[in-house]
Amino acid sequence: MVSIVSAASTTYDTWPDTTSRELFAEAAAEAFADTALDPPAVDIVYAGNFMGDLLEDQGHMGPLLADHVGCREAASVRVESACASGGAAVREAVHAIEAGAADVALAGGVEVMSIADIEHVTDALANAADEVYENEQGLTFPGIYALMARRYMHEFDATREDLAAVSVKNHANAADNPLAQFRTELTVEEVLASKPIATPLVLYDACPISDGASVVLLVDDEFAVERGLDPSASVLGTGQSSDAVALQDRASITRTPAAERAAREAYADAGITPDDVDVLEVHDCFTIAEVLALEALGFYERGEGARGAVEGGTAVDGDHPVNPSGGLLGKGHPVGATGVGQIVELTKQLDGDHPNQVSGAEVALAHNVGGSGASTTVTILGGV
Repeated sequence: MVSIVSAASTTYDTWPDTTSRELFAEAAAEAFADTALDPPAVDIVYAGNFMGDLLEDQGHMGPLLADHVGCREAASVRVESACASGGAAVREAVHAIEAGAADVALAGGVEVMSIADIEHVTDALANAADEVYENEQGLTFPGIYALMARRYMHEFDATREDLAAVSVKNHANAADNPLAQFRTELTVEEVLASKPIATPLVLYDACPISDGASVVLLVDDEFAVERGLDPSASVLGTGQSSDAVALQDRASITRTPAAERAAREAYADAGITPDDVDVLEVHDCFTIAEVLALEALGFYERGEGARGAVEGGTAVDGDHPVNPSGGLLGKGHPVGATGVGQIVELTKQLDGDHPNQVSGAEVALAHNVGGSGASTTVTILGGV
């Protein structure tokens, strides 16, 4: 079994005067301060990062970040899977420990996005789409997710108000999270009145440009016992799958099959079903993304996910609490860090130490997506 002994994150915000190495070191320093481990104990570093070479002119992030957190001699790898880079980094760390290749792994993620103007950032993000069949045709991710939203609304009679309710819920949760970028609550009316970005999506249907870093320290359970470490959570199961990058190459644009497959793998690995999950952090880069995630993960039937926020089922005190952190919409989305940040938030939930604590949370699920669903990781954690 693999356990998390420490988890830490910077605040997600815009830090245009900083660098990835500085943010990553800040998160790692906090993680090490919260455990008896020190940097030389780390056998391998997995660093999730998507746009370092595109926005910071900095490739070779693995050893750079490992060096700046005191793990210069550890093996190090940059993990890139677009917006799922963080979740993939955690999964690789888990696999390294399970395979016996490491006793201690540091899985982290970082992104600095605000150093560039919006046109440059948009162009960099578009690298996660299909250059030939999407980007060259003028599609950016707001447009791609708008197509998914329009088709979903057509097939299932969902409304813009249904989508706005997702944004309202997540911004309300972010208001209580000291790590969140946006800490102001919204109303449905305010969401709908915000600037149009791609019909039917408006500004508050979309996550912001963010900077930040998150880190978790994972260990083999026997190693934890030998060192007298006190784990905060156990990794019960993981899953990962891929799909066509271009939306046009999928049988349906109102389903995310990679998430369905990743979830099935993670549930089987953990030996649980969706009924056993107490709290979720899902990848809500746009409001429609949360809706599709809940259906893919097995919490709502097809066409019913849009009712979750409207009816209160996904509230902190609902049947399926979703994104108590504020999600990407409210907490922010520093791309390479997001998947690890989800794990940080859920570790706090299982520790009983979250600002939006879900009562009695014992099993937690993180869902991290790259692009419009071409890559997805699912991680299931349990309390200890």
